Amino acid sequence: MDLTQLRAQFPALAQTLGDYPLCYLDTAATSQKPLAVIEAMTQYYQHDNANVHRAAHQLSSRATTHYESVRDSVQRFIHAKRREEIIFTHGTTEGINMVAHGLSEQVRKGDTILIDSAAHHANIVPWQMLAQRTGATIVPIPLNAQQRLDQDAYARLLANKPAIVALGHVSNVLGTVNPVQQMVKQAKQAGAITVIDGAQAIAHLPVDVQALDCDFYLFSAHKMYGPTGVGILYGRFERLDSLSPLLTGGEMIKQVSFESTQFNALPNRLEAGTPPISAVIGLGAAVSFIDNLDKAQTQQRETELLQYLQRRLSDVGDITLYGAHEDNIGAVAFNLAGEHHQDVGILLDQQGIAVRCGHHCAMPLMHALQLNGCCRASIGVYTSKQDIDRFIEALASVKDLLL
Repeated sequence: MDLTQLRAQFPALAQTLGDYPLCYLDTAATSQKPLAVIEAMTQYYQHDNANVHRAAHQLSSRATTHYESVRDSVQRFIHAKRREEIIFTHGTTEGINMVAHGLSEQVRKGDTILIDSAAHHANIVPWQMLAQRTGATIVPIPLNAQQRLDQDAYARLLANKPAIVALGHVSNVLGTVNPVQQMVKQAKQAGAITVIDGAQAIAHLPVDVQALDCDFYLFSAHKMYGPTGVGILYGRFERLDSLSPLLTGGEMIKQVSFESTQFNALPNRLEAGTPPISAVIGLGAAVSFIDNLDKAQTQQRETELLQYLQRRLSDVGDITLYGAHEDNIGAVAFNLAGEHHQDVGILLDQQGIAVRCGHHCAMPLMHALQLNGCCRASIGVYTSKQDIDRFIEALASVKDLLL
């Protein structure tokens, strides 16, 4: 499939903003959705709308079959060992909160929790709250001069035998790829539980959780061409089964009396209440969409496109790039001279260019970089070289206006 045919599957890309066609460079915040995802969700609401697991009628049976088939699709997609290791959540944030809450009884006063210094707030705050509940200590893994995680410092920190190591697979701000397989191996040797935020990796890299050998891996559908409001918590079965549930009620219950409650088996035990059924079905369509792409070709094209974006930004002049490496994926962080990132973003928007500006839910990283915020341009499978050229032309005009 050529790029023109692929872009035609994303109806949002065909719109204009004022006098300008949309140039969408904010995929790291949320990806646009292909027709296959939109139609799968519409099909559910038009023909199969019913709750899952809870009725004898045909609509519920069809909805349940479709819903549970997505669990199997995700299991194959990330190479999990068992379907019960796939838990539907409302997104990466909820999933990390579920893990942090569920580990409360396994963390002791004086334990250490190591956290990626470039982490999204969703992979920081739940661990802070766990530390407050248990008396554990949060320790950030510092960045080196290349704005990557300092592997020598990491090795020294592991000597303290941390209880948990929480990492991002890919930085949502910088696009840097952490060597998570090696870091997980080291953490396991130190006896730590490993948690990987894969939200920025899942649409760009092949993910094999068994090869990574992590205890937990989490991601959101809306970063991988699926709908908002649904995500995946993968956990090694024994680790998942040891978590105390964050939420109770609904299908996670096996038996209830006023004296006691018996919880259901996995995966139901961690899926309380009515799930986001249509969104799960949309996630299944997104998995199929990605599976049908030529993965090697797509990854090569995205790599070349991101490197092209880095070069073109450097050529504009008066641009500072942050953590820009050839092996980055998905995103480029930058600022224009001493101009406020929000001003740059607003002026780009007036020319139909959508980028993200702010602290990107990564305030500790901004502090480490000595920034109040920055701009971020991010790409997806539908991004074209022409999009990059339009963005650079618009940015050059912003520079001429402001400097």
